[in-house]
Amino acid sequence: MRKSYKIEVDCANCANKMENAANNTEGVKKAVVNFMALKMNVEFEEGANPKTVMPVVLKNCRKIESDCEIFGI
Repeated sequence: MRKSYKIEVDCANCANKMENAANNTEGVKKAVVNFMALKMNVEFEEGANPKTVMPVVLKNCRKIESDCEIFGI
């Protein structure tokens, strides 16, 4: 399953770090962050529930940028 989320992030470097954090989250098969579009596209591992995975992704991303936001989770 793939989903797209609107994100709020301050800089391209932080967006890259957030992408790495998302990719290292259990349940995420692949995540791509587009800083210019302020979007995060996430492909979930088979059987993973986006409603339980995405709050963990947000928590991991906030370790990089405390005021980042992922909308629609």
